[in-house]
Amino acid sequence: MNKFEYAPAPESRSVVKIQKDYDLFIGGKFVSANSNKRFTTINPATEEILSKVSLANGKDVDRAVKAARTALNKTWAKTKPKERAKYLYRIARILQERAREFAVLESLDNGKPIRESRDVDIPLAAAHFFYHAGWADKLEYAGFGDRPRPHGVVGQIIPWNFPLLMLSWKIAPALATGNTVVLKPAETTPLTALLFAEVCQQAELPDGVVNIITGDGSTGAALVNHKDIDKVAFTGSTEVGKLIACSIAERGIPATLELGGKGANIVFDDAPIDEAVEGIVNGIFFNQGHVCCAGSRLLLQENIADEFLIRLKDRMTKIRVGDPLDKNTDLGAINSSAQLAKIKEISDSGDKEGATLWSAPCSLPAKGFWYPPTIFTGVTQAHRIAREEIFGPVLSILTFRTPREAIEKANNTPYGLSAGIWTEKGSKILWAAQQLKAGVIWANTFNKFDPASPFGGYKESGWGREGGRHGLGAYLKIGKGAK
Repeated sequence: MNKFEYAPAPESRSVVKIQKDYDLFIGGKFVSANSNKRFTTINPATEEILSKVSLANGKDVDRAVKAARTALNKTWAKTKPKERAKYLYRIARILQERAREFAVLESLDNGKPIRESRDVDIPLAAAHFFYHAGWADKLEYAGFGDRPRPHGVVGQIIPWNFPLLMLSWKIAPALATGNTVVLKPAETTPLTALLFAEVCQQAELPDGVVNIITGDGSTGAALVNHKDIDKVAFTGSTEVGKLIACSIAERGIPATLELGGKGANIVFDDAPIDEAVEGIVNGIFFNQGHVCCAGSRLLLQENIADEFLIRLKDRMTKIRVGDPLDKNTDLGAINSSAQLAKIKEISDSGDKEGATLWSAPCSLPAKGFWYPPTIFTGVTQAHRIAREEIFGPVLSILTFRTPREAIEKANNTPYGLSAGIWTEKGSKILWAAQQLKAGVIWANTFNKFDPASPFGGYKESGWGREGGRHGLGAYLKIGKGAK
């Protein structure tokens, strides 16, 4: 029987106009950086330079914070909640209207498959603005007291794995609750945030309510440490999160920190195997494994482990790796050479420590940053690959005999962001969910998100929640002391 082949189905780049150079977005306008320095952002699938982007320094951060403060005092604080809602609705509709443009740009700048940016990232980003628009004039009925107040100017830093989606997670609740924003996108993926600045202009959002500054870690540090920031929201690595926590502790300002993870997917022997295999593949290979809540540890009950591995490997051979703009692609490019080096380094440690590596047979493009879908068997809890967040398409597989052993192994991690449970018994789902120390637990599915559902973790996976009613509270002063 001939192997079925997919004909190339590339998405057109013509819907996106990428500028040669990008400036900072401060006070409703694009302005030159004080440093006059720029850095390049590239297409990780081809290593092609896409654009040169301004590198903001401390003076630029100060300008942005002052613009946000001015907008808060003169405009946004005086805007009625129902009027704030109209701006958020307008932004949501514009995101929908320009969805194809955003999806193509996200895949070019990030390396993720177009079908993920088209079907997941952009629709969810718009949904967050729609959802939070609905809350803007109902905050007094959300359980936060009768006079909840915004913190003021919020400094926000987002990662490179879901650039526009993480922007929406941050900006939508901040604006709905009456705050103004200074946001810094990741150094490797700034382009959709800068395109979002155009959306703010198109929606006629008052000048200075949203400010977007681009740069590296020094830019982010200047933002976090600015004396006139009232709250910090950060998504990224646990290491940086700890530095931020130390910095803001001295000033006593609130923070939302969504950090790393090492999620466990537990498959019991009564689980529907084919359904679970599909869930495991989605849990670790979605977005090249660049997901903080990825199911990067698979815990299999011993009596089904052999059969499950056969089916998992067979499914992995069908994963299509290649051009992110091809609508048939399942696994795109690793976001950067630095991230690829980290994935290789930790994977090499698995080999050295005695685990067995197996990668799906696939041909990787000659240019760009690529890593095949990979699993490790013979893994113990002492292995580095079972303990550290790899943030790539690499799955560590462990086994267990009893449900209690599964829970103990799943919880044996400094992280506590996500977990998955696969079983046909509802009672086992409820029991396991009560035992697992994770902020987000999926049952017979994985990596499903909704704006109304709070997201966040425990232990070294962060502080606070984003999304839902819980996420609103992080952007409000609550209680008798609120002024």
